[in-house]
Amino acid sequence: MQQPFIIGDTAIHPGTRTTVQLPIASLYTHTTIELPIHVIHGKREGPRLFVSAAIHGDELNGVEIIRRLLKQKSLHNIKGTLIAIPIVNMFGLIQHSRYLPDRRDLNRSFPGSEKGPLASRLANIFTESIIKQCTHGIDLHTGALHRTNLPQIRADLDDEETNDLARAFGVPVLINSNLRDGSLREAAAELGVKSLLYEAGEALRFDDFSITVGLKGILNVMRKLGMLRQGKQKEAKEPFIARSSAWLRAPHGGVLRNIQKLGKHVDKGELIGTISDPTDIFNDTEYPIHAVRAGIIIGKTNLPLVNEGDALYHIAYFEDSTEVAQEVESFAQDFDLG
Repeated sequence: MQQPFIIGDTAIHPGTRTTVQLPIASLYTHTTIELPIHVIHGKREGPRLFVSAAIHGDELNGVEIIRRLLKQKSLHNIKGTLIAIPIVNMFGLIQHSRYLPDRRDLNRSFPGSEKGPLASRLANIFTESIIKQCTHGIDLHTGALHRTNLPQIRADLDDEETNDLARAFGVPVLINSNLRDGSLREAAAELGVKSLLYEAGEALRFDDFSITVGLKGILNVMRKLGMLRQGKQKEAKEPFIARSSAWLRAPHGGVLRNIQKLGKHVDKGELIGTISDPTDIFNDTEYPIHAVRAGIIIGKTNLPLVNEGDALYHIAYFEDSTEVAQEVESFAQDFDLG
């Protein structure tokens, strides 16, 4: 039998589930903002996994993923503890904004401090109350505003256990991603907490494919950790690891027309899109966007109006990108959503 799990002044006893509202700060209207934390504390000892979403307040897919996760009947017999935080940046969510009211990026403010700016204080509360009590974590993200990401896992794949969990998640594309200064993932790594970052979809949008994939991936990781029974699972295909990626940027301002879709393979020199000059329609002036290397489109802008230098296509590079593209297409079809 486990010991009670403590968050703030609340003790969650083994075999129970509780929602804790952890006070964060007050608005200038004296309205208190709280951090909602859902804890399912199993009777048996095991891993302590946090799943967090909306660290960027406009990234909504993770909010729905966690809602669906908490409704899973299989969690009744969980081994260990699940700590689910569907909305970390409540301030940003209220304002439909990526950032906090102090215009800081919460995911560049970890591990935070008690006496710093708002972002730092929230990061400190999350670090002290959640990360330090966990053994593993999954942080859920989407692309930025007007950008869509292919479902992908970003993690330190040079770490053996993290690599195993990333593969278990079950997406075809893994990105070996360096830790960013001030990120939740960096703070977790410094505390010895193995973590994954799931990227899929677009800010301020629900994407059912991304949500379904994310939910299934979390359950796969929980099974890998022994938190849930294995059951009968379809044998997972070997994912592909990208060791590098880069954004292609607009060489000129204008109106972008996409030619290639998310998840598609592109060869070196292949035309991906064109930018036209809306003020020079009669001459039909166009600026082509060509792939500089063979790869897979894992992110793209959805906004047709672009300025010079804007990020347009995020290309991941693999040893055999043609095979990756075929696997991505098959993966989407398996979910009947492609």
